[in-house]
Amino acid sequence: MAQRSEGVTVNSGEEHEMTFLDHLEILRWHIIRSVIAIVVFTALALSNKELVFGQIILGPSKTSFFTYRKLCEIGAAINSPGLCIQDLPFTLQSRELSAQFTMHLTSSLVVGLVLGFPYMFWEIWRFIKPGLYPREQKNSRGAVFFVSFLFLLGAVFGYFIVSPLSINFLASYQVDPSIKNDIDLSSYVSMLVTLVLSCGLMFELPMVVFFLSRVGIVTPELMKLYRKHAIVAIALVAAILSPPDVLSMTLMGIPLLLLYEVSIHISWMVRKRDLARLNEQASEEISQP
Repeated sequence: MAQRSEGVTVNSGEEHEMTFLDHLEILRWHIIRSVIAIVVFTALALSNKELVFGQIILGPSKTSFFTYRKLCEIGAAINSPGLCIQDLPFTLQSRELSAQFTMHLTSSLVVGLVLGFPYMFWEIWRFIKPGLYPREQKNSRGAVFFVSFLFLLGAVFGYFIVSPLSINFLASYQVDPSIKNDIDLSSYVSMLVTLVLSCGLMFELPMVVFFLSRVGIVTPELMKLYRKHAIVAIALVAAILSPPDVLSMTLMGIPLLLLYEVSIHISWMVRKRDLARLNEQASEEISQP
């Protein structure tokens, strides 16, 4: 009896390679299941408007937000009242008839993407994994967990650190006291979404370096050699992805620099493990008669 797996078809003990169309069919179902998961999370977000939009999306626009309250507590503890943010001098408004509905839909979709990312990557990994050698599969254990963890960690960092501090800075900045900050709802939501998703993707740098080191494209010496170039690239990326102010660029740039240094260490660990495995294989070959 024939048994079908996601990499080969086994029939009477013989393995037959799958055709290109077979792989496309499998990929299609992985994509369909991923989209269904995102749609489910998006629908849940849509049905919980008060929680998702009223508290999560609009949270950084209110002084009762977690980050602002913690800054007040830290300021009181170190006798530095300047840290306490007691007023956000701006109001949100909707200038288009469909803006509120559109932003509600957009924010719900983003929440669906963030929550569905671990499952989506797991589906992608299920498609890629059968094409790897057993040794490569063994060395990449935990990939789904670490990729998902780093993305969610970056999204949390963007939401609780970068976004509220950037919003506070930009809302408080005035070129003249006579100018009021009446911010359009779409501008606020777009900036919040961009910061959160950008931080989530940037935090994937260690995993990208890990896989590139596994295939020999990246080495720790190479990363150290081009560290200065990387600093310039990080500054450019932070300038493009963040709002046009120094604080936002700094809040995004510093974690990227730290992640780059961590990635150098990861690349060094990968090479050390590969060298140990090669030495072990060489010793086994020498010991064989």
